[in-house]
Amino acid sequence: MSGWLPGAPCTPRACVETTGSPAAVPRAVPRLVAVVLLVLTGILLSALGRAFPRLWGSVPAGAVRRWSRAVVRAAGVRVRTTGAAAPDGGLLLVANHISWLDIPLLAAVRPARMLAKTEIRRWPVAGAIADRAGVLFIDRDRLRALPGTVDRIAGTLRAGRAVAVFPEGSTWCGRAQGHFRRAVFQAALDARVPVQPVRIRYRADGGGASTAPAFVGDDSLLASLWRVATARALVAEVEVLPSIGPEAHPDRKGLAAAAEAQVLGPRTTATSHAGHRAARSGALHRTA
Repeated sequence: MSGWLPGAPCTPRACVETTGSPAAVPRAVPRLVAVVLLVLTGILLSALGRAFPRLWGSVPAGAVRRWSRAVVRAAGVRVRTTGAAAPDGGLLLVANHISWLDIPLLAAVRPARMLAKTEIRRWPVAGAIADRAGVLFIDRDRLRALPGTVDRIAGTLRAGRAVAVFPEGSTWCGRAQGHFRRAVFQAALDARVPVQPVRIRYRADGGGASTAPAFVGDDSLLASLWRVATARALVAEVEVLPSIGPEAHPDRKGLAAAAEAQVLGPRTTATSHAGHRAARSGALHRTA
């Protein structure tokens, strides 16, 4: 079995708080319409840029950042970003993974090519869009294909571009979390580029951690979209942590551990499992 297969025990029924109610419909529908319009606009402009490069040119990084933040805000989620700006040039962006919202949030930090599971390529519509957008795909069922994927990531990094990766290999609910897998960090070492850790959290405004944005287990994208759109006062906290140079660690194990410690904090497998049990207990208590 591949080490890239998802291992998160989080499920929508056990870990994710519900937000929908009839009273929330008037708030949710305009949000969803705004998100769809922004996404379609982004797809159209990207397609025009590729079809007519001399006329349209490449989309400026600043415009991508503003568009990404606009998508998140259109869903009804406020964004709070702290930390220094991510460096230019080749860069491996790594973050914890909770929600589909993580993708535009990372793009708002630094526009980058995403690494995604190869199954997405076969999704209707979304697969073709992801392919045209330059997503790098990884086949998590085939360990033999992993070195080739790492080489492609390293080549992109050497070309001075950023690649965004979620090294946990699966989404987690936000109260529980996984461990960073090491393979992609080899690409940063091979290309001699820094790693940029980013910590993402979702909270109710003025309150504790919220699992409403989580997109876990057998959750459907539509259900997750609706849960976010019907939520009140959600806040996405994005913390850009100090970058880690390739010279700081001689191997991918040390580099992955250093990035994980910054993003997830030092802990053992036992504490990770304890966090998941707490998440399950809290979710079951809220829905009882």
